[in-house]
Amino acid sequence: MNSIAVLISGGVDSAVVVHQLCEQGYKPDLHYIKIGMEGEDSSCTAEEDIELSQATARKYGLTLEVTDLQKEYWDLVVGYAIDRIKRGLTPNPDVMCNRFIKFGAFEQKIGCHYDKIATGHYATTVLDEQGRTWLGTAKDPVKDQTDFLAQLSYEQLSHTLFPIGHLMKEEVRRIALEAHLPSAYRKDSQGICFLGKINYNDFIRKFMGEQEGRVIDIETGKVVGRHKGFWFHTIGQRKGLGLGGGPWFVVKKNIKKNIIFVAHGWDTQLQYGHQFRLADFHHITAPLPLQAGEELPIQFKIRHVDHFMEGTIRYEAPSAPTSLLDEDTALQGTYIVHSDAPIQGIAPGQFGCIYDADARICYGSGEIGI
Repeated sequence: MNSIAVLISGGVDSAVVVHQLCEQGYKPDLHYIKIGMEGEDSSCTAEEDIELSQATARKYGLTLEVTDLQKEYWDLVVGYAIDRIKRGLTPNPDVMCNRFIKFGAFEQKIGCHYDKIATGHYATTVLDEQGRTWLGTAKDPVKDQTDFLAQLSYEQLSHTLFPIGHLMKEEVRRIALEAHLPSAYRKDSQGICFLGKINYNDFIRKFMGEQEGRVIDIETGKVVGRHKGFWFHTIGQRKGLGLGGGPWFVVKKNIKKNIIFVAHGWDTQLQYGHQFRLADFHHITAPLPLQAGEELPIQFKIRHVDHFMEGTIRYEAPSAPTSLLDEDTALQGTYIVHSDAPIQGIAPGQFGCIYDADARICYGSGEIGI
């Protein structure tokens, strides 16, 4: 392995990746991908990100190249997000950013000229006895980011290094402080990758506008409030509803009538479910070792959280298509995930990420169906 491209973000994690590789004798090229929103309405942190990335490059005598992939991002990721929101689903733009931009468009334009691409994701790779590469979970379960990477192709995964996946977050921060990295004291970024400091609702309002609708208590049928559009709300949401006497949770949406249904109280069972269906399941390395009708013990996530849940997954064989329009979907079959423990906030459109029973390797992910 002679040439390595590091995707640097200006944060502490990717800076430590640079430090680790240089300590191992490599001289990686640094690449900053520009995808954020710009303009009057934006307070994107790209300028600060680039300054810190340049400072890291200077510290180690490395080159830094800024690659503008904003058009690709708007076409492939923002377009995806808006489409899902219009349909009443809950998108995950960060998952698609990894698949189509960081490991997609960048790979096609630049990354393909390197032996490996290194990133600051908290993940690992695992080789099996057949020499196949699997996406492995991070040592730090709280920071694990495999759910953001579970839509990568096998080729993308095989070309990637995760140099800090074997470290706890506090170890990464300590290395950065001891090495006097420019971003050592920088706080971890929060929120969706393309928004910077832009409020999510402000972003949605720009594309969807506002339309007042009713908020209905699903148990009593009474109107308990008003909202400004179902697209501002997601299943499982508690904050931002503007209702008194809470807690209240969003448990259902009527897209055609623009109605939000809520349930009251911490102990309401209406915010929980025990199973969900995965559409278009994406296998990273190999298909799940599962025949039709069988159940496989697994662990899973349905959003980016700091823990895994135990459950089983069952494959339902494809049905015969009734028309050419549903032929592709029918031929794929579907997966059903079940958990004896209650699952909070199952939101259609989010990704269900599937792991082996020990949560050591990630099989892949699929969108949660309605």
